[in-house]
Formats: sequence, structure tokens, C-alpha cells
Amino acid sequence: MKNSFISRTLLLLVIVCAFPLSAQKQHDLEGRWDLEIQFMGKTAPSWLEVRHSGHNTLVGRFVFAFGSARPIAEIKTYGDKFMFQIPRQWEPEGSDMILHGELKDGTIAGTLVYTDGSIIPWKGKPAPKLTYTEKPDWGKPISLFNGDDLNGWHLDAEKDNWSVENGILKNAIGGANLISDQKFTDFKLVAEFRYPKGSNSGIYLRGRYEVQIADNHGLEASDIYFGGIYGFLEPNENVAKPAGEWQRYEIELVGNRVTIMANGKLIIKNQTIPGITGGALDSAEGEAGPIMLQGDHGPVEFRKFQITPAK
Repeated sequence: MKNSFISRTLLLLVIVCAFPLSAQKQHDLEGRWDLEIQFMGKTAPSWLEVRHSGHNTLVGRFVFAFGSARPIAEIKTYGDKFMFQIPRQWEPEGSDMILHGELKDGTIAGTLVYTDGSIIPWKGKPAPKLTYTEKPDWGKPISLFNGDDLNGWHLDAEKDNWSVENGILKNAIGGANLISDQKFTDFKLVAEFRYPKGSNSGIYLRGRYEVQIADNHGLEASDIYFGGIYGFLEPNENVAKPAGEWQRYEIELVGNRVTIMANGKLIIKNQTIPGITGGALDSAEGEAGPIMLQGDHGPVEFRKFQITPAK
């Protein structure tokens, strides 16, 4: 069965090279797409970017259910169909992943061949163009963490890894993510947190865009390190303090533009977040979303979590 599938894939590659997508079809495929992949019995939010490179060549980036945005060397096209092959990142050992898709009536859909050879259906629609307001009309600040209990939050799994002790919100071990009951569009957020040596966590804005929290003191700035929008936006400097010290983020999200102050320094200024990051709750970028605290990685503590929503 596996050899038969490989033979069909090789034949498809020959067809792709013989019947390239028309210039108009290529243009229709270019852009950013919010995807839903049926993975491990549930819908896994994912993302695809297609763009032009040189003469009639399409390249892009792909965010799977988890991990960072990974580059696509070439997207091959034929008729209304397209495909690309991409190496595994955090997936189990096996073959490269192969995504097959078809453009139809302004949407895309197809199948993904996973590293173990299983075939997974997916569908996608164009990512919305989010409205940016230079000076939003801000409302009153809201304290999402009351200092006493988890009121106003819920878990995404049946694991008891979050607690409140002496006014501090704690994730002791890797387990469930913590999600705010309230949802937001544009907002300003102040969070004060600390973590032990070697830990890794994050704050998901609208449940879709992860601001990385990690023990990266003394390292060069990176989009996968402290203060970065995971896999997309690199801070202009790494201002992480040593593990065990209290740290502070001041984040403003308007549309899909983000500004981040970390420990009193401006590290990202009004930059566009291209798409959802790995581990997002959903790919519905045009809708309001909650705040999600990553709890399935390492320990982290919060002593302040205040949000000011736009009216």
C-alpha cells in the first residue's frame, strides 16, 4: 500500500511539472490562508502563505498544528490543484509531509500526508484583512486574575496543573492550557511573570498568536525566544532577565499589529503578525478570542494579568 502511494505521488509530481497553474490561477492562490486540519480526532488550526518568487514560481510558509512557521521551497501547481512537500519539525520520525490542495470558488481544500503515511483532510479560506486603528478608544482596565482563584478562566484538558497560592497564579508542571472566559478584539495587556531555569511557556493573544515566554537570558534575540511572536516576529533585542526574577510584558494588539514592551524596553513596534502560530485555539482570525496561557510546556507563575479592551 505504501509503495503504491509513493508511485501515485511521483506520478502526480510529473503531472504538476507538465501542467503548471495559469498566471491567473497562481494569482488567486497567492495570499494567506487560515486552515483547519482534521488531526488526531479533532480540528487542528493551521496556516498557509503562498507568494510569488521570480518567474512563475510559488513559495511560501506553513504552520501546522504545532511548531513554528516553516518555509516552503516550492509550491507545485497543475490545473486548479497544487502541492508541496515539507520536512518534519516536531512530528514523529517518518517521511516528509506532503500537502495536496485544490483551489475552488475562492477556497482551498485537500489532504495532508502525515509523517506516518496517514492521510488527513483539511480545508482553508482566505485570512481576513483585519482593521487597524491608529488610536483606539480604550475602555477601562480589567484584572483577569483576581489573586484568589481561577474564576474567569477554564482549562482545555482535564489536568490539575494550575493553582493560586499567596496571590500568585501557578502552573506547576506541564499539563493543560489556561483560557480566559472573556474574549477580546483589540486590547492592551500587562502581565508580570517569572519562571524557573530552563522553563518555556507563552501567552496566546486572542488564543492565536503566541508571545514567547522562555528562559533565554543572555542569548541573541530570536522569534522563538523571549518576547518573540513565535516563529514570526523577532524582537530587536533580547531583554530577558535571569530565571527566577519577575518580568513584565506590556502588549498592544490592534487588528493584527502588535507592539511589545518587555522589562521596560520597546522590543517590537507596530509589526504585523502574518498568521496564527502553532498551538493556536482556532484559525478564525476575524473573530474575537480569549487569552490563553500555555500550560502544556514548563512551569510559570503570574502575579499580575490586566487587560484594557478597546470599546
